[in-house]
Amino acid sequence: MRFLLILLCSVFIKAQSGPDFSILADKAFQKLYQNPDDCISYSQALLISDQNPEHRIVLQNIISQAYAMKGDYVQSVNIYSQKENLKENEQLSYFLQAAGDYNLADQYQNLDLYGQSQRIISGLLSDPKLLKGDHTGMHVITAKLYQLQALNLGINRNYPNALENLSKSDQYLGLSNQENQILKLENSIFRASFLMRQNKSEEARHLLETTLALVEKNTDYYFLQALTAENLSRYYFLKEDYQMAAEFLEKGLSTIENLPYNSLKAKIYESLSKNYFALHNDEKYHQYNKLYTELRTKLDSNTKEGIRYIVKLVETNQNNTLGFQNQKQLKKTTLISSGFIVIIAGLVICFLILKSTNKDLKKQYDFFEKQKKQEQKPPETLQDIAEKNTFTQVTPEKDSNKISKEKEDEILGKLEEWEKQQRFLDKSMTLSVLSSQMGVNTKYLSEVINNSKGKNFNSYINDLRINHIARLLRTDPVYLNYKVSYLAEYSGFSSHSAFTTVFKSVTGMSPNVYIQEISKSRTV
Repeated sequence: MRFLLILLCSVFIKAQSGPDFSILADKAFQKLYQNPDDCISYSQALLISDQNPEHRIVLQNIISQAYAMKGDYVQSVNIYSQKENLKENEQLSYFLQAAGDYNLADQYQNLDLYGQSQRIISGLLSDPKLLKGDHTGMHVITAKLYQLQALNLGINRNYPNALENLSKSDQYLGLSNQENQILKLENSIFRASFLMRQNKSEEARHLLETTLALVEKNTDYYFLQALTAENLSRYYFLKEDYQMAAEFLEKGLSTIENLPYNSLKAKIYESLSKNYFALHNDEKYHQYNKLYTELRTKLDSNTKEGIRYIVKLVETNQNNTLGFQNQKQLKKTTLISSGFIVIIAGLVICFLILKSTNKDLKKQYDFFEKQKKQEQKPPETLQDIAEKNTFTQVTPEKDSNKISKEKEDEILGKLEEWEKQQRFLDKSMTLSVLSSQMGVNTKYLSEVINNSKGKNFNSYINDLRINHIARLLRTDPVYLNYKVSYLAEYSGFSSHSAFTTVFKSVTGMSPNVYIQEISKSRTV
């Protein structure tokens, strides 16, 4: 949803270069919505033979966007950073300099750094030179800026302002060329998404059905078809028509299944797993949940690397990355960032003071720290578990009633695989069921869990469930919209009350309080 910069490129080219390059770049742009790999190969071939600095920036932006569509944010930032030297950049047109700054804002949004993205866009939209021009190039970049601003506002749940910015974006678009038409289609998809979040579901459905009919007329734009179907499935999910929702998701997936639109695929896999979970189709639930988990892990890793890369890039090359913004604005941005860091440090200190006076706050702090460490450390291997278990042996004497070391290692390996497959979310899972599935004696299984996990089976599986749903609430804003009763069912609890009780015992707060805290942190 955030891969939208390059729509303006071919328009710029018409004003800045000859017709041959305009046609070639337009073709490269269209390939973004057909196959990112083809787009990259095609654009790189053009880049090799073209030494015009403005042409090269246009092509680099197209390639950067193609990598972003694949979810390869490291390469996306890397391509973006390959600018010409400062002397050449100073000679670029105003619009291509603005496009460079827009690309930086788009990179920030791809990496979930919404505040940084929004500050750059606000600065560009406040420039009279951009807003008061009367030629097509300026109109397209302005439309793009309002569109990206709308997405940033939507992330922060400011849906009325998000819709207002989409309307402003449409005002700068006509139907004179294909780029403008695609922008309007994308705006329709985003508008429907925001309407659904405002409980205007019927209006959203009508808009999405109309949009889907339009995008299916051009069968080459597979990305737009899949994105529209994915959004339309949400309408049926909210109506609890899980079968229809799954059918739309399967339809959308079929258009991009063999294409590397990995970020969109991850969303579809996750939504399919939710719908098949609701339909009690365990086979398909586990199938898509596994695909989602594997792809999400890969994307999260790439996002973290991309953030480190872009932070280093901005720190060492602020003049290049911000293009035509003057030094005074850079100092102001640095000052704001420093102030923000001081505020965060103060909040952390206050939190540390408060936690020492309240047991629940202490438990909350410990829970967040535990989750952070679990995300940072690599997954524990069977060898690690076995070695750790070796050091916990208390008595070297052989006990005929005690489980053997080999059998214990075998059970630990099976438990590790069971955790990776997230089968603890099964509501019917008990110690007896698990022992039957593993082909392990119940007594042995209970003994291994007590010794290696330091808790009984019920505490062990409840901790897994709560940590899993807490991570989803923290990393995926979609879950913040769900009722606690659905979260309880999704994580394998038999009742709302049981889920709430266990959640508070593990985290030190109720699910509602936890959701409020996560929501607050996302709006800072």
